[in-house]
Amino acid sequence: MDTTTVNLANVASPAPLHCAISVALRQHYQALSSVHMRELFAADPQRFERFSLQVGDILLDYSKNRITAETLQLLTQLAEVADVAGWRDRLFNGEKINNTEDRAVLHTALRNQSNTPVLVDGADVMPAVNAVIAQMGVFAERVRSGTWTGYTGKPIVDVVNVGIGGSDLGPHMVYQALKDYRHARLNMHYVSNVDGAHIKEKLETLDPATTLFIVASKTFTTQETMTNADYAREWFLQHAEDAAHIAQHFVAVSTNRDAVVAFGIDPDNMFGFWDWVGGRYSLWSAIGLSIVLAVGADNFKALLSGAHAMDTHFRTAPFERNMPVILALLGVWYSNFFGAESHAVLPYDHYLRSLPLYLQQADMESNGKSVDRDGNTVDYNTGPIIWGTSGINGQHAFYQLLHQGTRLIPADFIVSVTEQNSLPEQHDILMANFLAQTEALMHGRTLDETLSSGVTAPHAPKVFAGNHPSNALLLDALTPHSLGMLIALYEHKIFVQGIIWNLNSYDQWGVELGKQLAKRILPELTATSTVNTHDASTNGLINHYRQRRPTR
Repeated sequence: MDTTTVNLANVASPAPLHCAISVALRQHYQALSSVHMRELFAADPQRFERFSLQVGDILLDYSKNRITAETLQLLTQLAEVADVAGWRDRLFNGEKINNTEDRAVLHTALRNQSNTPVLVDGADVMPAVNAVIAQMGVFAERVRSGTWTGYTGKPIVDVVNVGIGGSDLGPHMVYQALKDYRHARLNMHYVSNVDGAHIKEKLETLDPATTLFIVASKTFTTQETMTNADYAREWFLQHAEDAAHIAQHFVAVSTNRDAVVAFGIDPDNMFGFWDWVGGRYSLWSAIGLSIVLAVGADNFKALLSGAHAMDTHFRTAPFERNMPVILALLGVWYSNFFGAESHAVLPYDHYLRSLPLYLQQADMESNGKSVDRDGNTVDYNTGPIIWGTSGINGQHAFYQLLHQGTRLIPADFIVSVTEQNSLPEQHDILMANFLAQTEALMHGRTLDETLSSGVTAPHAPKVFAGNHPSNALLLDALTPHSLGMLIALYEHKIFVQGIIWNLNSYDQWGVELGKQLAKRILPELTATSTVNTHDASTNGLINHYRQRRPTR
């Protein structure tokens, strides 16, 4: 529901968005909502310096937002009322902040390069974390050097990561992003869709004698993943014939030893992780094995180091100079006071083209909740719709709506300052477009400016209101370290927003319901009698499918 219709001062609730600071923010919004950013820039020549922040490899320019110093002061007070600092300490200290599953949330421990103890139920998790990272590195070096061979004695050429959700999106995104760091011989492939066309089409291009499969499933029972893994096993055995060869071509990222062994995988090649590693925050764990194979252990550690640097900044910087907190508060400002329903992520870097897909899961699965951590139904907007694509392609697709549509859509523009492909002229064109789009969204073009520019009639459609907010994130270069910082930045932004919305950002019961219903429906698709145990629509669709399903 649009919070502009809610009288927050008269609602009795412990939620931060029902506190006195929220009422003050509502009043501030009313005063600022009609102010154009052109006026804010004209009134303050130092606005960029005032509203930008450099942290390590990343510059954040948030000056093109509909904010003043007072806005940030009030939003910072909202974070204080929500006890973001206290929840941040609980996160890093291993307390079980995932209350519905009684679990700690410790993806930060996976990249704890300081190696300071992190306790869960009184035990330090760091020795086990370090052991798995070392195991991954040793295995990856054997594959990368060619000493690990397939059943014919040939070195591995192709690696297929079989997973879904966080076991697919994160590693796949990082593999694409770090193209310049990949091993020259090894090719990574990612199979997630249970639609058989995905894995069948992929395997048609591969040689089973030089292909290694990573089966990534914590329980080793995930339906989509294990269906694809079973198909891959069958495909492999059609060529290799001897099941003993499976051990040379399949490894597992799992905690279910018995199921892994039953599949034919050597338990020495099972890479474990823990229940305090959430799927969408798991690329830092053994789920990142394909990353280590692709870029090597040193570059994977640099990725972890970048994330740890952002963790340290998040833990120590004051809110008003804290990059994840600032991004989170801006998102709350637009979602809960301006009524914005979505947020665009627009990387002007071909290698970051999958970042919007990755952040869709990270954000929408975390904060797409209508019940707070206390079990109360919320009456304010929570997680926004996250969407986007690579910037230049987006300009020729949906930017028209950003510029002149009727919806307010805040956007993050992301670019690398250093070009990577020895094509400086093309990079300058890319950079010019990056800068021009943020300026055009902010400034717009008045009727007088349209007329004076010599634009021919009709004039009205060529007027741009502007005043559309955006953040600009400039990476010095796209490296493992800067990528780690960028991903961790968004993770902590999501966490802060979840705290302000009083959510548990680390469960996903809506996803679980769909899985449960799918298991119920699956046997009904081959039932001999008409199905009538669901609603009329679902019954009708099941029976329609059954009647027209090809005989097998």
